[in-house]
Amino acid sequence: MPIRFQNRYAELPDVFRARVDPTPVADPEWVAFNRSLAEELGLDANWLAGPDGLAMLSGNARHRSSLPVAQAYAGHQFANWVPRLGDGRALLLGEVETPRGRLVDLQLKGSGPTPFSRGGDGRSSIGPAVREYLATETMAALGIPTTRALSVISTGEMVMRERPEPGGVMCRVASSHVRIGSFEYLARNGLGEQVQTLADFIIDRHDPDLAGQADRYQRLFDRVVSRTMTLVAQWMSVGFVHGVMNTDNMALSGETLDYGPFGFLDRFHPDTAFSYIDRRGRYAWGRQPTIAHWNLARLAECLLPLFDADPNRALEFANERLQRIPREFDKAFHARLRAKIGLREASSGNDALALDLLDRMAGQEADMTLLFRALTDLDLEPGEADLKARQWFRDPESFDLWARDWRQALRAEGGDHAARRQAMKQVNPAFILRNHLAQRVADAAVEDLDFAPLHEMLKVFARPYEDQPEHAHYQRPPKAEEVVANTFCGT
Repeated sequence: MPIRFQNRYAELPDVFRARVDPTPVADPEWVAFNRSLAEELGLDANWLAGPDGLAMLSGNARHRSSLPVAQAYAGHQFANWVPRLGDGRALLLGEVETPRGRLVDLQLKGSGPTPFSRGGDGRSSIGPAVREYLATETMAALGIPTTRALSVISTGEMVMRERPEPGGVMCRVASSHVRIGSFEYLARNGLGEQVQTLADFIIDRHDPDLAGQADRYQRLFDRVVSRTMTLVAQWMSVGFVHGVMNTDNMALSGETLDYGPFGFLDRFHPDTAFSYIDRRGRYAWGRQPTIAHWNLARLAECLLPLFDADPNRALEFANERLQRIPREFDKAFHARLRAKIGLREASSGNDALALDLLDRMAGQEADMTLLFRALTDLDLEPGEADLKARQWFRDPESFDLWARDWRQALRAEGGDHAARRQAMKQVNPAFILRNHLAQRVADAAVEDLDFAPLHEMLKVFARPYEDQPEHAHYQRPPKAEEVVANTFCGT
């Protein structure tokens, strides 16, 4: 059989999901098929790329081993409680087992209405579909945990947004789609037994070594905390802003979930936010650790009865663990910053040096990606290569002062400077998915059903740590007329 689904989530009690078949589309055509991902997952790529695969991944045919479901969840959106959200335009087709014995979800996005659609059409425009496809594959190439994209298919139908736009269906691959909001949905409805069922599901899926241990739920929470804060540190190290860190968009797997109003920093400033509806900057680049901490506190509230039968001891554990989160984030983030400037030793001096560079960049609105990449070409003595870094400062002497202290720290550590520079190139990308480039791909798809920009950028961003001089135009910051200051969820 070319593909065999397991349906472990679909077999959970009814409160977890709604059983729904995809709504067929008029004229499905391939836009993108991720053959390498299919092969990595152990799927029959030739079958998937054929007519039967096209029918299944567009929603026009249900595979006989699939039990599609829309998952139920709630969430805090911009800190406001919404008691019922759920998959309004997505369906979990089922789980498939990889050659390494790992289960992953295959989910269609834009597959039609569900009981959670809240009056929506359950469809997606082709623009957000190709934008997410490109974003997930870029993040994967950067080495950041993320959901992946198996395919994008145009539907041959129009969807009504602010204007009619061509429709699309994307197939998303994830380690799981369980969110903090999944637990909130159950806990706030008083379904304690089902909270435990879902926690056991997550342990079985992601942390099977915890099964049967007396403190398994405490240790599960501890691991979710570590996965989440490590992920946020990785985001921030490459200038990524998720854009909508609601509790229903935070996965327990530690993968980046839901590429809606995301963006990458051009000119660096910690208060940068991209989402059009985030008028107060709640989800700005520099506030992401605090928001992740807040979201994890909401998860802890749901799990309190599982931490300990004694409410006081349960609360004591949760508070103690939550209090350690800022230090845990700092440790992860500072390690990445030190690597970006080529310093190995964990010390307060090295951490302060890295943070000082960020402070100076914020005052100068320096290009984050190009400045850090320029550092990889600098020698232990000032020289011509310094011009590549100094150009990003309105006051170049500010950079010179920092570089003097940086070089002193490098000499103190010693080691092979050429090897250090090469290591820095592996953590400082030459290419990121700048917002104007993502917009260009989406606009070409919506306006002209032109997918050539998508496929070209997929090739470039598959190698983000290589210089690729023939594609240097993708490195440059946006011109004034190209700046994308606001991004949208696209639904």
